[in-house]
Amino acid sequence: MDILESSVIKDVEKEIITSSLKIENISGGLGINGVIRNVGVADISDITLNIDSTGGLLIKPKSKYYEIPLLHAGESTKIRIKIFGIGLGIITTIPEIKITVNSPYTNKNEIEIVAKILGPFAKIIGVFFNDNNSFDGYTLFSPEYSTNTYLINNSGEIVHMWEGSYIQGLGLNIMENGDLLRTALIFNPFFIAGGVTGRVEMFDWNGTLVWEFEYSNDQYCIHHDLEILPNGNILMIAWEYKTIEEAIDAGRNPDSIPTGKLWPDHIIEVESTGFYGGNIVWEWHVWDHLVQDFDPEKDNYGIVEDYPELVDINFGIYTGKPGADLNHINSVDYNEEFDQILLSAHNQNEIWVIDHSTTVEEAAGHSGGNSGKGGDILYRWGNPQVYRAGNDSDQKLFGQHDAQWIEPGCPGNGNILIFNNGQGRPDGHYSSVDEIIPPVDSNGNYSYTPGSAYNPEEPIWIYTAKNPFDFYAGHISGSQRLPNGNTLICDGPNGVFFEVTEEKEIVWEYVNQFPNLVQNQVFNIYRYAPDYPGLNNLFI
Repeated sequence: MDILESSVIKDVEKEIITSSLKIENISGGLGINGVIRNVGVADISDITLNIDSTGGLLIKPKSKYYEIPLLHAGESTKIRIKIFGIGLGIITTIPEIKITVNSPYTNKNEIEIVAKILGPFAKIIGVFFNDNNSFDGYTLFSPEYSTNTYLINNSGEIVHMWEGSYIQGLGLNIMENGDLLRTALIFNPFFIAGGVTGRVEMFDWNGTLVWEFEYSNDQYCIHHDLEILPNGNILMIAWEYKTIEEAIDAGRNPDSIPTGKLWPDHIIEVESTGFYGGNIVWEWHVWDHLVQDFDPEKDNYGIVEDYPELVDINFGIYTGKPGADLNHINSVDYNEEFDQILLSAHNQNEIWVIDHSTTVEEAAGHSGGNSGKGGDILYRWGNPQVYRAGNDSDQKLFGQHDAQWIEPGCPGNGNILIFNNGQGRPDGHYSSVDEIIPPVDSNGNYSYTPGSAYNPEEPIWIYTAKNPFDFYAGHISGSQRLPNGNTLICDGPNGVFFEVTEEKEIVWEYVNQFPNLVQNQVFNIYRYAPDYPGLNNLFI
C-alpha cells in the first residue's frame, strides 16, 4: 500500500467517525413523519433509507427505498413515509415499521416504530432505536402484570423468556449459573399496598422451578426488591405488623395511627434450603432504631436532631401520609467492599446505609460490627428534615426508587445512583436520575458534622429531559450505570426503557409491549454484558 492510498483510507475513516445521522421527531398522521439530521462535522452524501414492515393486514409502504443526495453538517431534512393497510391490534397484530438509514460514510442507524394503522393514517405507539453509542448487552425485565420474564438484545428481539405463574416480578436477577431469581405476588389480606409480593422464586435457564420461598402471613410480608449476596444468600425487604398499642409504646402520636396499626420495615437475609424454604440467618429492623420527642415517658425519647443515626417514628404524620406503611423501603443494594447495605426509604424521601457485618444481636443494638455502631444508620441523604437538620428547601429526593452503588468497572464506581421520581417536587412534577458522591473513606466510615445535613450538598450528575416536564415517572422505575459510562433508565409507569450518554443524549430506546400496550408497566430493568457468566447458555 503506498502513502497516498493509506492517506485516503485514513481520511475516509476519519469522515466516518466525524459523521453521524440521527432519525428524530417521529410522528404519525398522514403516514409516518420524521427528520433525518446530520449531527456530525462533515457533509454526508449518498444517503439511503430502507423501509421494512411486519404485522397488521396488508401493510404496504408506498416505497421501500428513499435517497437523500446530500446533507450538510448540522442540517436536517424532513421525511414522510406513505403507508397503507390495517393494523389496530384487534384481530391483527400491531404493525412494526423499521427504517434503516445508511451511507458509505456513516455507520448504519436503525429505528423501529410501533404504530396503529388505518388506511393511510398512522398513530405512533412506540419508537425503538439502537445507536452505535449504546452499550451492547441483554436487558432483563418482567412486566408488572405479566407472569413472564423477558431478556432482549439491543435490537429489541426476545432472546430468552421464562414463564411463571405469578405476576409482580419486581426484584429480578440472573445468577452467575444462569438461574433466574424473581419476586412474585401471592394474596395477603393483612398487607395490601403497592409493591407487595410475598414470594420469591428461582428458575433454571430452561424455565424449571428449582426453589421457592414465601414470607407472608398476618405478621410479616416481603415486598419490592431483593439482592443476591456473594455467598448466594438473598436480602429481602419486608413489612412487619405492629398493633396500635405497640406503636404508642414506641412513642407514636396516637392521633396519627388512623389505620390502627403500623408496618415498619425490616431486612432479612435468607439462605435457601432444598427446593422449598430457607433459613433467616441475619435480620435488621427499623423498629430497633427509633427516636421520638413526643412522649418523654418512653424509652426511646430524645431530641431528634441529636440522633441522626435513628429514625423519627413520628416523621410524616403532618405530611398527609399518616398510613400504616411507615417507611415503604423499595430497593436494597449491597456493597461487598464495606459489607454495607443501601436502602431507599420512600416515605422518608431518603436513602440509608446500614452495617451488614453485625451479628443479629448487634444489628438490633447501637454498637458492634465494622462500624462500631451496630444497626444504627451510618449514612443518610435526601431529606434532612427527617432528622431536623434542614427544612423543605433542603430536600433533594422526592419519592425515589432504586438507590444503588455504581458497580466496579463502571465510571463513577462507588458513587450512588438514584432514580428520583419527583413526587411533590416544589418546582413541578418531573423525574431525574441523580448521582452523588457519598462522604466515605477507604474504611467505609462516613463523615458528618453534627447539626447539619449529610453531604454532598448537590449531586455530581443529574439526568433530566431537555424540557424536564417531558419525563415524569411518578412511581416505580430505576436506573443503572453501564461500563461505557452510559446510564440505562426505566420509565416504569410508561414501560419505556432508554439509555443516555454522559452528555444526556438518548442512544437507545425501547417500548415494552407485554402483556399489552395498556398494561406495560415495569418496576425495573437490568442490562447484562455479553460476557456475563449467567448468559453462557444463550450462546450454546
